[in-house]
Amino acid sequence: MPQLLTLVGTAHPKPERAEELKQLLLSFVEPTRQEPGCLEYHFHEDRNDPGVFVFYEAWRSQADLDAHLALPHMRAFWERRMDYLASDLDIRFLTMHSPYQSDVRRSSEHADAKIRRHG
Repeated sequence: MPQLLTLVGTAHPKPERAEELKQLLLSFVEPTRQEPGCLEYHFHEDRNDPGVFVFYEAWRSQADLDAHLALPHMRAFWERRMDYLASDLDIRFLTMHSPYQSDVRRSSEHADAKIRRHG
């Protein structure tokens, strides 16, 4: 089984663009969670530094993340990200040392839940 790809990203927006960026990033959450290789996708705001946004993502594989990043809305965001950001995204790729009990089971449950939602 391929190793999961996990990442944490931090975005420091320009103060005048923070709310606009927050809404844009929030709009990515549900569609991303529906992508086949997405296992976890969470969007946070720093409690001690409001306006600093943090992502936690877990993908089944590098190919799944690459497919996500190739989507038109993600390519458009990547190209114009500096319109919103005071500094470029800080993205850290992580090695998970405490994997889920059964990644196969979780992937299967995730797929079953999608089927139930979409009839």
